[in-house]
Amino acid sequence: MSTAHLRFPCFLGRRVHLGVTGSIAAYKSLELLRLLVDAQIGVGVTLTASAQRFIGAESYRALGADVIDTAMFGAEVPDDPFAHLTPGRSAAALVIAPATANILAKLAHGLADDMLSTQALAFGGPLVLAPAMNPAMWAAPATQANWSTLLARGALGVGPAPGPVACGDTGHGRLAPVEHIFAETLRALSPKDLAGKRVLITLGPTREAWDAVRYLSNPSSGLMGACLAVSAWMRGAEVHVVAGPTAFDFPPGISVARVSTACEMLAAATGLWPGMDMACCTAAVCDFRPIPPATGTAHKLKKRDLTADTAGGELVIRLEANPDILRTLGATKREGQVLVGFAAETDDLLGQARLKLAEKRLDIIVANRVGQPGSGFDSATNAVTLLDRLGRVEQWPELPKTEVAWRIWDHLQHL
Repeated sequence: MSTAHLRFPCFLGRRVHLGVTGSIAAYKSLELLRLLVDAQIGVGVTLTASAQRFIGAESYRALGADVIDTAMFGAEVPDDPFAHLTPGRSAAALVIAPATANILAKLAHGLADDMLSTQALAFGGPLVLAPAMNPAMWAAPATQANWSTLLARGALGVGPAPGPVACGDTGHGRLAPVEHIFAETLRALSPKDLAGKRVLITLGPTREAWDAVRYLSNPSSGLMGACLAVSAWMRGAEVHVVAGPTAFDFPPGISVARVSTACEMLAAATGLWPGMDMACCTAAVCDFRPIPPATGTAHKLKKRDLTADTAGGELVIRLEANPDILRTLGATKREGQVLVGFAAETDDLLGQARLKLAEKRLDIIVANRVGQPGSGFDSATNAVTLLDRLGRVEQWPELPKTEVAWRIWDHLQHL
């Protein structure tokens, strides 16, 4: 699963404490640790006695954990006599993944009989819980009551996924995708300056069918929009995505409507827009769509039939204009709504951006030059020029698209 839309470079110096309990899914916590370390987040780890039966402390140390706690008493006691209090004093979030039914029960009832449960009881910051257990244990009334209690107290839950588990049973009990746990952890570390805002994001290409197997499209990957969606969600917004054909997996807290054509995207976006506070239209919408042949789009057209009567085998395809989604949203923008557009250009970048900013009633337009390395379609980075309705112009150097997205939300705070 791609994590390009989750790799935000803005958490340097932050710290997370990772708790691991006794589950066959414990090995997946190593992948979570790697993602956290790659994000330049400091990580300490506490392993319960049961967790150590599945995986050893050295594995975490080798991947960059700088503190490993395994016991309250005995030969493995850490040098710090107050290690049970340390996460609450140094970490910005406590993440327990996997979290067994046992640790959920302890946390719900305030038990503190080992290092991890004691650390959790003394921890006053965000608590992220990712359960993993047999489906029957997850469905048990006691577990569900404990889970509800913890969520009601403010714990951030990444509920178990459905599917087969180690014993052969099937149901909800598998550890959630590590990428979802990682995203929830980043959300716990993020400012909440978009809390209460409802945000619409359009992203990806559109595909305009000509026949059953051919279509008109473009090479947009949707990464820029995915980064904007995830960062807005991390910063507290309620996010609604309208996505063209893309491969991104989003955290469960983000609502996603998947479409193919420009007309489908228009219908989805205009249906949502009246209830939104802001929208970022990053989708690379095809300006034109093929006029279907007389036989329609249900069948594959044959080359020999299409070119048999033309000299040199030429084929003429007629096109008609697609609706302008950004212009439509701008025309219906009410007082207080904020609209952000994107412009992919090959020439006259600043002039075209200024024209679109005015014509489409935008608050911000983000323009980038396509066809050059490190910018535009299907690139992990972007070099953009940002213009806003107050007349400000900023030129940003080549940056990861995650950082471009973060900066756009920062800029919006000053409109």
